[in-house]
Amino acid sequence: MNFTEGEIVYLNKPYGMSSFGALARVRYLISRRIGIKKVKTGHAGTLDPLATGVLIICTGRKTKEIEALQYRDKEYTATLQLGCTTPSYDREHTVDYTFPTAHITRELILDTLPRFLGEIQQVPPEYSACKIDGKRAYKMMRKGEKVELKPKTLRIDEIELTFFDPVRMQMGIRVVCGKGTYIRALARDIGIALGSGAFLTELCRTRIGDVRLERCVALDDFPAWLESIAGRR
Repeated sequence: MNFTEGEIVYLNKPYGMSSFGALARVRYLISRRIGIKKVKTGHAGTLDPLATGVLIICTGRKTKEIEALQYRDKEYTATLQLGCTTPSYDREHTVDYTFPTAHITRELILDTLPRFLGEIQQVPPEYSACKIDGKRAYKMMRKGEKVELKPKTLRIDEIELTFFDPVRMQMGIRVVCGKGTYIRALARDIGIALGSGAFLTELCRTRIGDVRLERCVALDDFPAWLESIAGRR
């Protein structure tokens, strides 16, 4: 593989690390392995630090393909905690509000999820990288500044209930969607549609286009993977 000329790497981003952090680690390992100070790199499609899964990393001339890669459809699996919300719609923040859940049944969930199929309007999370007058929304939130984000049109091709635990009030979904979809915001909106609240406890991107999680290299295994690539030359 010629990383300076251009290659595409499929990484399984670990929990608790930003996409930029994972990219920086891969860039360092590649640069050290081939003896170059800094290889040009970029990634296609940001994952939140608390999410795991497929992260496509491009090097060299392949970075020109990033925009096209970002437009490929994506598949996610997620676990939602019902009956409460957090400011970020995931576990990054603690619960701020609680809501009733006694009325929530499997049947209600199955009746509700189809509302989110097709083209929908979604307001991005306030704790996101969306820009307002050139400033990142999450940075404004952390400074206590007011954030108002406008709805965006996006597409959800598939949404499926994978499990429902009425004791713990948790549910799992599988989602196939287009560019720009925030699964955290989808969890928020599902909670509202159920007459309650919801936030993400787990999120994994299982596919981008035809690249599935099974094809991805774990970050911890990346040094050994690089050595194996060198050994096949």
